[in-house]
Order: sequence, then C-alpha cells, then structure tokens
Amino acid sequence: MQWKKSELALFVSALATVTIVLSGCSNSDKSSGGASESPAVTDVDHSHGGWWCVEHGVPEGECALCDKSLAANFKEDGDWCEEHNRPESQCFLCSSARFEKFAARYEAKTGRQPPTPVDE
Repeated sequence: MQWKKSELALFVSALATVTIVLSGCSNSDKSSGGASESPAVTDVDHSHGGWWCVEHGVPEGECALCDKSLAANFKEDGDWCEEHNRPESQCFLCSSARFEKFAARYEAKTGRQPPTPVDE
C-alpha cells in the first residue's frame, strides 16, 4: 500500500511539473486586438543615414539637433530658440504648427504622412 502512495505522489508531482512547463509556453503575452502601435515609432532607425530624421521630424540634412555643425548657421541667421536649444524654425515645442511645413515636404516626397517626431 505504501508503494502505491509513493507512486501516486510521483505521478502528481510529474503532472504539476508538466503543467508549469507548458503554461510557460502560452501565447498570453501577445496583444489581443485593440490598437496596434505605429511601426514608425517602434522601428526608429537611429543610424541617421536616410533622408528624414525620424527623431526630430525634419530632413536629416537640416537637423541641427543631430548635426551640431548646422547650429552655428541657424544662430547666425537669427533662427534659434534659446529656450529649447534648437532652430526656431524647427522648434515644434514652441509651435506645433511649424511641423506642418516639414510634414508637407515629407508627404510630397514619399506620398505618406511623416512619422511623429520622437523628440518633441
């Protein structure tokens, strides 16, 4: 009789172990419907090798936040926001309407809406 109890305990223990292992392989962490995240935000290319600076919402060649050598030219031209340390014409923090000019250029070139700048 003692033999059957130990066999039953071993079986229950094995069953519990299998249950725990298999529950760890569930797909419960996958999103279930609802709003999906924008790929432009999640797949940001930080290499700065393309035409558009996704982080700052301007053409890469004009991004004074990525290319500090451009800042002097903007400051010389009087186009500088001291409060946010960026060109005034690119300071979407002072006026979000300024982004529309750059968004129109992006849309004209690509036919799509630009990704929302990460650094606002």
